[in-house]
Amino acid sequence: MNRLTLILALAATPALADPDPKALKRLVRQDCGSCHGMTLKGGLGPDIRPASLAHYRRDDLTDVILDGLPGTPMPPWRPLLSKDEAAWIADYLLEGDPE
Repeated sequence: MNRLTLILALAATPALADPDPKALKRLVRQDCGSCHGMTLKGGLGPDIRPASLAHYRRDDLTDVILDGLPGTPMPPWRPLLSKDEAAWIADYLLEGDPE
């Protein structure tokens, strides 16, 4: 699945649908990884592994995902993700991938 197809699939997901972990993991690895490094250790954007994000509360990180960080390359994802999807990503980033 290419990036555009993934983004369109996520955008087409009804707002009341439960987050799709498989699609969201792919989004983190491909789209977040394009700036934060494919291993999430940093690149254009900072390291987003659990130890580096430990200072964030879940709700604050969810807001960063949804609204971006003005004055930085971090874009807002609110047009493409629901709050539940962003919260799932925040949990995933804060806890790490158990697999």
